Amino acid sequence: MLKRVLVVFMLVLLGAVLYVPYADAETKLDYGAAFRLRQENWDDVVNLSTNDTGGGADRNFFRLRTQVWGKAMFNENLSVYARLVNEAKFFDGPFLAYKTNVNRDRFDPDEIDIDNLYFDAKNIFNLPVDIRIGRQDFLGPDVYGEGFLIMDGTPGDGSKTFYFNALKAKVRFSKDHTLDVVYMNNPKTDTYLPSMHPAVKGGLFVDNKKVLTASREQGLVIYGRSKVSDNVTIEPYYMYKTEDPFGAVTKLELNTIGARIVVTADSWKFGGEYAHQFGDYANGVDRTGNGGYIFVSRKYEKAALKPEFDLRFVYLSGNDPSTTENETFDPLFSRNPNWNELIIYPLLNETAAYGGAGMPGYWTNMEILKATVSLNFSPETRLNLAYQYLFAPEQSGLSNALFTNNGKSRGHLPTAILTHKFSKNLDAMVQLEYFIPGSYYTSASDNASFFRWQLQYRL
Repeated sequence: MLKRVLVVFMLVLLGAVLYVPYADAETKLDYGAAFRLRQENWDDVVNLSTNDTGGGADRNFFRLRTQVWGKAMFNENLSVYARLVNEAKFFDGPFLAYKTNVNRDRFDPDEIDIDNLYFDAKNIFNLPVDIRIGRQDFLGPDVYGEGFLIMDGTPGDGSKTFYFNALKAKVRFSKDHTLDVVYMNNPKTDTYLPSMHPAVKGGLFVDNKKVLTASREQGLVIYGRSKVSDNVTIEPYYMYKTEDPFGAVTKLELNTIGARIVVTADSWKFGGEYAHQFGDYANGVDRTGNGGYIFVSRKYEKAALKPEFDLRFVYLSGNDPSTTENETFDPLFSRNPNWNELIIYPLLNETAAYGGAGMPGYWTNMEILKATVSLNFSPETRLNLAYQYLFAPEQSGLSNALFTNNGKSRGHLPTAILTHKFSKNLDAMVQLEYFIPGSYYTSASDNASFFRWQLQYRL
C-alpha cells in the first residue's frame, strides 16, 4: 500500500513538471556540476587484522564522484530540482571491486543514478505551508539537528548519495516555530527510478542494482523547531520506522521519541539530544533503546588562529544478554560517519543481527568521550584535531577472533582533518584517523589507520 502511495507521489511530481511551466511564462533556469576526487587507504580497518581475506582485506582505492544538476523556478513558490550522480572507483588492492565474475578487475564503473528529483511548492493555498515531493536530501539547511537520527537514507553506497524518497510538509506557525511532517520510503535497491548500470552480480548488488539498505525501510517523522528565546532552541520529535525482514531477522516496528536543545551565551554553546526507542519484531521480541549526546563548545574570535573547542559525550545503548529484550540502539536513518570515519567499519562485525547487515555506520553499543580543537590559519584554511576514547556499554556476545567478551574499552582514536579552499570553485581536504584497540577486542587485533585526501571542483 505504501509503495503505491509513493508511486502516486512520483506521478504527481511528473505532472507538476509537465503542468507548472504554464503557470508563469517567466521561468528561471539554473544548473551546475561538481566533481570530487578521493583516494582512501584502509590499513586493518574492517577486521583490525583478525581476518584479512574477502571484505576484510586492506584497501587502497580512488573514488570519482560526478554530479550534474538543474533547477527550474516557475515562480517564487514553485520549482523543480533534479540531479544525476555517478561514483566510479579504481581499486589498487589488495581488495578489488565487488564482482563475482572470474576476471575480477580493478575498475568499478558504478551506476548513473537519479540522485535528487523533487517538486517544491510553497505557501500552499496562501497558507504558511510548504511541501516537497520526491527524492530529496536532508542535509545543509534541511538537516534535522546534527543528523543524529536522520542523515543518510542510502548508506550502502557511502557518500555517493544521501537521498530519501519522501513527502515533506512544513507548517510555519511563525518565524520561530515550525513543524515538519515527513513520510519516507527507501527500498533495498532503487526500484522507483531508472539507472544506467553495468552488469554486476553478487556482492553488494541485487538484479544488477546496488544494495542501498539492508531491507526496505519506511518512516513517519514529526519534527518541531521552536526558538523559545534569543538563546534557546528546542526541537522535539516523534519518529516511526519499519524495517522489512532480512535473513533471520523478522520485521521491526520501532517508535522513537526525543528532543534536542541548544543554548548559546556569548561565545559559548551548550546542548544535547536524547532519544528513547520502543517497539517489537514480528516474532514477538521487544526492541528498546536509548541514545543521545551532550556537548559544550566555545569560540575565541579575537585570539590568534581563532581557536574553537568542543567537548562532548555520546551514549548509545547496547543489548543486555541477560534479558529477553533487544536493547540495541537503532540509529534509524543516520548510518554515516557521525563522529569518526574509521569505527563504522569494525562495527560491521557486530551489527548484522540488528539491521546493520553490510551497512556501515550502524552506530550502537557505544560511549564516546570526544575533545576537538579547531584552528583557523586563514579564512580558507582550517585544521580540526580530535581525540576520542570509546567504550562499549555491553559485550558483543559474539564468538570470533575479534572480541574478548570480557572488556568494555573499545580504544583510543586520534583524528585530524585539514581543509583548504583555493577558490570559490575548488577546495581540498586531507584526513587521517588512527585507532588503538582496547580490551573490548582481542590481543590479535592490530592498530588501524584510515587516510583520505580529496579535491573537489564545483561549477
